[in-house]
Amino acid sequence: MKRPWVRTTLGNGLQVVVVEAPGAPLAELRLVVPYALTDPREAAARELLAARLGTGSTTRDRQAVADRTADLGAELSTVVTVEQLLLSVSVLSEGLEGTLELLGDLLIRPAHRDLPAAPPPSPRPAGPRTALRRAVLTHAFGPHPLAAAPPPPRTVTTNDLYAFHRRAVVPAGSVLLVMTGADPDRVLRLVAEHLGPWTGGPSGLALPPFGRTAPAPGRLALRHPGADQAFLLTAGPAVPSTGPGHAALHLAQLVLGGHASSRLTRRLRERHALAYAVSAALRENAAGSWLEIECAGAPGTADRLAAEAADVLRELAEDGPTPQEAERARRYAAGFTRFALATRAEEASALAGFAARGVDGDWLPAYAEAVGGVTHAEVAAACRAFLQPEKTLLATADGSGRTAGNEGRAGNEGRAGNEGQEGKA
Repeated sequence: MKRPWVRTTLGNGLQVVVVEAPGAPLAELRLVVPYALTDPREAAARELLAARLGTGSTTRDRQAVADRTADLGAELSTVVTVEQLLLSVSVLSEGLEGTLELLGDLLIRPAHRDLPAAPPPSPRPAGPRTALRRAVLTHAFGPHPLAAAPPPPRTVTTNDLYAFHRRAVVPAGSVLLVMTGADPDRVLRLVAEHLGPWTGGPSGLALPPFGRTAPAPGRLALRHPGADQAFLLTAGPAVPSTGPGHAALHLAQLVLGGHASSRLTRRLRERHALAYAVSAALRENAAGSWLEIECAGAPGTADRLAAEAADVLRELAEDGPTPQEAERARRYAAGFTRFALATRAEEASALAGFAARGVDGDWLPAYAEAVGGVTHAEVAAACRAFLQPEKTLLATADGSGRTAGNEGRAGNEGRAGNEGQEGKA
């Protein structure tokens, strides 16, 4: 649904979006801060700060923050992605002003007490899935922070943490979204009062673009001794979500591997019993966008997974989906859009993400309408343009020495032996 909203920028550079939700018993606040790891030397401070942000200030220790949060009827959480730090608050409507005061206190007057005295333990070597993802991104797009291995752990001092807070947790470049039933003008006044004194930025902690806009195609095979599964990961061309033709590509992606009756699922799981998990998704961040297939199967099946996935891509590129497949994908996309906005909390998070990308708050309803208007011919055209295996990097990781002649049997044995565990996951 479309909601009235206002957007403004405070003098300190903080973008504020107020979304009206009349009658809502809760106010939803989402603060989105650029938080990409652009310098590996800052990895330890970045991780520790994300874990501690919101736990104390110079005027409140951890217990005082918890008590104040409880008094307001609020829930506060922090999530870190590859490019952002998202601080989420759900609070009773009457606690909105108190929450903004608390938020300002935590951001402007942070206190980082009782830091660990020793560095964290060294991370375990990257598993086959992680190693494969780094290799795919590097091969497809060139060296990039998203594909970099983590640096050795080190001790973070109090001075390190305060310095990184001053650099990273800043208003310029950040977005605060408030979804509430309160008067928007009053909300803006409260935000300016409590967050206006927050200073700093922009931080520059944004992902740089990939070196290539389209992935370099080819075949990449990694051997990972001791791996108990085989993995397939691909990178193909794509269109950004705000670009023309994205809606048609979205439906093509769903036909390919976006739901339980997709081509890849029927081929790899139901027909050949090669894979435990099958998916296709459109990936997007500030670095770029790409179409990704991800599959996991029994050891020794990697080459077969790659060959079957290439065949599915080629079939869709050459023949397109059936009208029934395109319509099924359209219904799935429409239902998923409604599901993504099923609660106000989910809606607030989605709208905050759009706002951080500079997209209008009514983008998702407009996109749902665009998906509904995509024709079967347009989906077929997207398949021809984007699903050609010759334009796709197909990469695998496997630890088995089994030959290709044993792959079909290995796939069936693996599936039968792991179905119970897969259901639990």
